[in-house]
Amino acid sequence: MSPAMTLASDTSIRTDPLEKRYQKGVKHLCENGVSKVPSKYILPLSERPNVPDAKLDTNVPNIKLPIIDLAELLGPNRSQVLESLTNACRDYGFFQVINHGIAIDVIRDTIDVAQRFFELSFEEREKYMSADINAPARYGTSLNQTNDSVFCWRDFLKLKCHPLLDVLAHWPSSPSDLRETIVSYSREAKSLYLILMKVILETLGLTGNNEDSDKDEILNDFEDGSQIMAINYYPSCPEPDLTLGMPPHSDYGFLTLLLQDDVKGLQIQHEEKWVTVEPIPNSFVVNIGDHFEIFSNGRYKSVLHRVIVNSSKSRISVVSLHSLPFECMVTPSAKLIDEANPKRYKDTDFASFIEYISSCGLKQKNFLESRKLT
Repeated sequence: MSPAMTLASDTSIRTDPLEKRYQKGVKHLCENGVSKVPSKYILPLSERPNVPDAKLDTNVPNIKLPIIDLAELLGPNRSQVLESLTNACRDYGFFQVINHGIAIDVIRDTIDVAQRFFELSFEEREKYMSADINAPARYGTSLNQTNDSVFCWRDFLKLKCHPLLDVLAHWPSSPSDLRETIVSYSREAKSLYLILMKVILETLGLTGNNEDSDKDEILNDFEDGSQIMAINYYPSCPEPDLTLGMPPHSDYGFLTLLLQDDVKGLQIQHEEKWVTVEPIPNSFVVNIGDHFEIFSNGRYKSVLHRVIVNSSKSRISVVSLHSLPFECMVTPSAKLIDEANPKRYKDTDFASFIEYISSCGLKQKNFLESRKLT
C-alpha cells in the first residue's frame, strides 16, 4: 500500500529525535497538540497530494461513481443493471451501491461505535497495539509502523471477522457495545458481499439463475471466505497538503466494501488523474481487489486509490475486505482462459501475500505486478 518514501530536502528543519512518540499513533499526537505536520509524516514533494502534475491533480471535479441499485435487480431493469455493473467493474474498478438492504440503524451504530473507540484514552487503545499482522485484533498507525520511513495520517483498528467464534474474545471490550455492533455489521457486510459476488460473476458468465446449480457451485468457495475489518480514523491535519491518510494502493482481496461518514477523503485514479469520490449517505463504495483481477484473468482490474485529509474535520471509515479462505489458492478462472485470452497471472495464496508484504511492504500495485506472467 505504501510507496517508497524518503523525506524531501525541505523537511530537515523539522527533524524530531523523539520518533518513538509517533509509534503511539497520530490520534495520540493530535491529543498532545500539533500545529505543524512533523517531519515523520511529510511526503517527498513528488508524492504530496497537491503537486501540479497531471497524475496528481486534486483540483479536478469530484467524481460520481457508477451507482448500482440492487433493488432493480429484482425488476424489469435487471439487464440494464448488469450492464452498468459490467461497465463499472471494467472501466472504474469502483462503484457505489444503494438499496443494499442493510438497515440505516446498523450503519449509524457502526460509525458511532467506531468513533467512540477512537475517543477512548490512549492507554485503553494501546492494549491492542501489536506488530503481529495476523493478530485477531490489532490497533496501529500508518500502514506498517515498524517499517514505514514516512508515516501516513491514519490510525486503525483491524479485526479478523471469520470465524467469529475464534476471534471475538480477542476484540476490544470497550466501548461495551463494540463487539455486538461490529458482529452485526460484519454479518450484514458478508451477506452483501455474497450478493455482489454472485451478480458480478454473472456478468462474467460464471454464475446463472437459481436453476443453474453447476454454475453456482463456484459461490461455495466464497461463503466460507476470509473477512477482515479495518476501522480507520483520519484526524484533522494542520497541513493536509504535506501528507496523506493512505498512500496510493490497491486492495488485495476480491471485493472491498467501504462504509464512510460524510467527510470527503477517498480518491481514485481514473483516466490518469486523481479524483475525489463524492459520498452518498448510507451507501457503500465497492471496489475490485487484486485477487479478483487475477481470478478474472484481467477482465476486471483493481484500481489505485488513496485517502486525503483536511484541516477542519476528522474522518471515519469502516472497510470490510473479503476474499477466499486463507488456505485457498487464487487462480485465473479456467472458463475465462482460451487461446485469445491466455493465462495472465500466477496462482497465489495468502501465504505468498503475507511473505511479500513482510519483505517489501505494499507499494502501489507491486504485489499484483509480481503475480503477472507477462
